[in-house]
Amino acid sequence: MTYDTVITDSHVMSPQGMVDKNIVIDEGKIIGLTNDIPACDNKIRANELICIPGPIDTHVHYGVYSPINEAAKTESHAAAIGGITTMMRMLRLEDSFSTSLQPQLDAASKNHYVDYAIHASIFNSQQIDQMNLCVDKGITSFKIYMNLGGDVGHVYMDMHPNSTSLHSAQVNVTDEIVEEIVKNAALLGCPVLVHAEDYESCGCGIKTAREKKQDGLSAWSESRSPEFEAKAIKTVCKFGRDYDCVIYFVHIGSEKALCQITEEKKLGTKIFVETCPHYLTLSYEKQQGYLAKVMPPIRTENDRKAIWNALSTNLIDTIGTDHVANQLKLKLDGDDVWGALAGFPGIGTVLPILLNDGVNQNKITLEQFVQFTSTNAAKIFGMYPQKGFLAKDSDADIAIIDLKKEKTVSSELFGGFSDYIVYEGRHLKGWPIKTIVRGQVISDNFEVIGKLGYGKLVERQLDNF
Repeated sequence: MTYDTVITDSHVMSPQGMVDKNIVIDEGKIIGLTNDIPACDNKIRANELICIPGPIDTHVHYGVYSPINEAAKTESHAAAIGGITTMMRMLRLEDSFSTSLQPQLDAASKNHYVDYAIHASIFNSQQIDQMNLCVDKGITSFKIYMNLGGDVGHVYMDMHPNSTSLHSAQVNVTDEIVEEIVKNAALLGCPVLVHAEDYESCGCGIKTAREKKQDGLSAWSESRSPEFEAKAIKTVCKFGRDYDCVIYFVHIGSEKALCQITEEKKLGTKIFVETCPHYLTLSYEKQQGYLAKVMPPIRTENDRKAIWNALSTNLIDTIGTDHVANQLKLKLDGDDVWGALAGFPGIGTVLPILLNDGVNQNKITLEQFVQFTSTNAAKIFGMYPQKGFLAKDSDADIAIIDLKKEKTVSSELFGGFSDYIVYEGRHLKGWPIKTIVRGQVISDNFEVIGKLGYGKLVERQLDNF
C-alpha cells in the first residue's frame, strides 16, 4: 500500500514521551509511528528536528477590526507561520444568534488556512436562551465578560461579514447574567470561559486614576487591581459549584488571581487555568509606552515570576495568546493610556516565546510544553483524541520545531492584519519550521504554502468531565 506522507528522521513527542519514529500519514490521519519507511507519495525529512502535536491557541480575537472573511485569511496566515494548527475564536455578537451566527460561520468556512473552533460570548438574556443554537452549530464553549458593565461596558463586537465599519456596543454583564450563563452551560454540558474582573470595581478604579491624572501602564494596572480579579473569581466559582459547571479562567496573570483560584479549587470548583505569553514576559515595571495595554493588565515582575512558577509546577493548564488583530492607528488613538486600545497581536510568537524563555532555559520541559500548547486544550474543549496528541487515528496536525533556530521578531514576518507587535526586534531561539494540518503542509520555513479555505471548523464533543 502507498500512503500519502511519511515524516522521517524526527524526534516525535508521543503520548509516551519522545521517540525516534517515522510518522505515517494517510487521508489526513496518522496511521502509525514506525521504524519502517513504507511507500508514500510524499516524504518529509525532518532532519532530526522535533515533531509535536499540532498547537492549539485557545484564545484568539479576530473579526473585530476587520470582517471575518478578511480576518480569517490574515490571522490564520499568522497562525500557520507561528506553528498553530487550530485557533479558537472568541466570537462576539450583539444580535440574536438566530440571525447573526450563520453568516459568521459561512464567511469563516471559506477563509482559514488552519483549523479553527469557536467560543461564543454571551452578553444578555436573549443569547442565554439561544445557547443551545450554538451547540447545534458545533460551538460547545461559552465566554463570560465579567469586566464589562456600568461605566466600563463598552465593547467592539465582531463586524458583520464584508463590512468595513466597527461595531460598537454597550453591555452590562451583571452577576445575574453570569449566574444564568453558568446554569445554562452546565445543563448543556459545556465549559464557560471567564474574563474575571469585577466591572464595578474597575470602573471606580479607572475614574479615580483619571481624576488624579495618572498615566502609563502602571496606572492602568493599579486602576484594575488584582483584587478585582479575585473578587470576580470568587463570585463565578460560587455559581460553578452551585450548578456543577466547569470554569475555565482565561488570561490569568497575577499572583493574587492564582491564590484565589487555589482557594476555590479547595472548595470543590471544577477549574482550568489559562495564561498568556505576555504575563510570562512583560511587566509594567519594565515596559515603556502603551503598546502592551491589555485586560487584565500586565503586572509586576513578582507577578511575572509567579506565573512562571505556576506554569512550571503545572498549576496552569493552557497557554492562549489573547491575540487581538488590531492596528497602530486604533491602538494608539489617544494621548494617554486611557485612550489607547486594549489588546495586541501574539498568535505568531507564542511558540518561539515558550521555546526561548521556557524550554531552552529549562523552566518547562518539552513534555510540559506539549501539554500547555496542545494536549490539555484538546481535552478541555472536546477535541481529544482527534487532536492534541500524535498517535494512530488522530488528525495529522504537526508542528516541526527547531530548538536551535534563531530569528528576530517583526510584524511583517507573520503576514497578519496588525502592523506592529510588542516583541518587535526581540531575538528568539526556538521556532516552528513546518506547520502541518491534517496531513497537509500549510507553512514551510516561514512561508504559507497551504490552500486558503483548507482549514475547517473542528468537531467537538460535549461534557468530557
